[in-house]
Amino acid sequence: MNIISKPEQLPSSSSFLEGHSTISASLAAFAADFSLDEAPSHVVERAKLHILDCFGIALASTTFEFGQRAANALRALGGDGGYPVIGFDMALPVRDQALLNGTLIHGLDFDDTHTDGVIHASASALAAAFAQGLRHDASGSEMMAAYLIGVEVSARIGAAAQGGFHSRGYHPTGLVGVFGAALSAAKLGHLTPKQMEDAQGIALSQSSGNLEFLSDGAWTKRMHPGWAATSAITAAALAKEGFKGPSQAYEGRYGLFNLYLGQENSANLAMCTAGLGEVWELENVGFKPYPACHFNHAFADATLALMSQGLTADNVDSVTAFIHPTQAAVVCEPLVQKRRPQNAYDAQFSIPYIVATSLTRGRFTLDELDADAINDERALAIAAKVDWQDDPDTAFPRYYSGKLIARTKDGRTIEHREAVNRGSDANPLSSDDIAEKFWANATRAVSKSKAQRVYDEVMNLEMAEELWPLARALSLAG
Repeated sequence: MNIISKPEQLPSSSSFLEGHSTISASLAAFAADFSLDEAPSHVVERAKLHILDCFGIALASTTFEFGQRAANALRALGGDGGYPVIGFDMALPVRDQALLNGTLIHGLDFDDTHTDGVIHASASALAAAFAQGLRHDASGSEMMAAYLIGVEVSARIGAAAQGGFHSRGYHPTGLVGVFGAALSAAKLGHLTPKQMEDAQGIALSQSSGNLEFLSDGAWTKRMHPGWAATSAITAAALAKEGFKGPSQAYEGRYGLFNLYLGQENSANLAMCTAGLGEVWELENVGFKPYPACHFNHAFADATLALMSQGLTADNVDSVTAFIHPTQAAVVCEPLVQKRRPQNAYDAQFSIPYIVATSLTRGRFTLDELDADAINDERALAIAAKVDWQDDPDTAFPRYYSGKLIARTKDGRTIEHREAVNRGSDANPLSSDDIAEKFWANATRAVSKSKAQRVYDEVMNLEMAEELWPLARALSLAG
């Protein structure tokens, strides 16, 4: 067990602390000093595309039952407030707004993913930065800087665990997202570096998120980034008023890695701060072309490739998916359940379903998550023919690669490998692809002219003097 309880016990190669005694102090110093003009122009442009993507998904989420029920619950709990909610004619208290917006951004499992950290990097950072930015009358550039801080910090912390959180049943997006979001909120709240350290320590007591939703397609995963965002705002508020948090939130005896990884802790602590301000992890955050767990994407593309080689719903005899066991635990097991998902969320975490439905419909979109698609007996019969094996040539965790071998009823064997999942940094979506995705998602909920207002506000965000025009564009009240 890699217990590190005192600063002097840090590894000898501890230059990653950059003159600071703890990881929290180093991250706080980065956040306190950072401004958007320090980011390269291409990173700023990419950040706007990620923000646009998130807002489009959030708008689409309002057309689904979980979005409506979450909005009703939070309005009933906290009453009306001053902060407009994405896609609804309502305004909530600031923490409830952050919780709901984060839930909407992540709710369709269509939002971006940092591959090394295996986290949805933008959802919690943006939900916290947007809410806190409105609260503190921030400019667009100030909100974007805070968003970038959240992504850069959470991505590194997630990557440092080297897949260990997932293997122990934790959902890193919630578990880790609260730390980056806490620094986003702290930045916009004008906290001192010492207060930012405390905010991270306080966030340690709020760090949560598990994978039990996989057992029955429950909705809880959807709220993890929103809970991280509202916890982050709370942590920053407490720290600003002098509430003390542990100084070693990450490397301490009961810090993040020792506590959540336990005896299996093989975290690389240096990754928590490596290259801050020089290497931009945002560039390693992949956009999703499909509304499903990122582990499934290579298999959707592989299915379409096999169709071009002659595989059809009528001639398929069996399909074997080759995948890393860590991924398989999420999207292939238990196999009986994955072959017959009970609801849309179940379906989004099922390779048998995404293979079968892509084969029968020739696509995988949000429409393939409706009840008719999930209960399509023709697709379910094909899903029952899908199995999996360990992939010795996987690129996981750097990329979510995948291979399919299909056998046809006439005895042919055809195969296709996606070495690098589409949407990742090595196989990226174009700016036009991302814009097209935004339009498709946003116009499920609002008119084209309303979506155009959102698009224009986001694509000029770094020049905006305030965030309220964007808030009004996103709200149905605006």
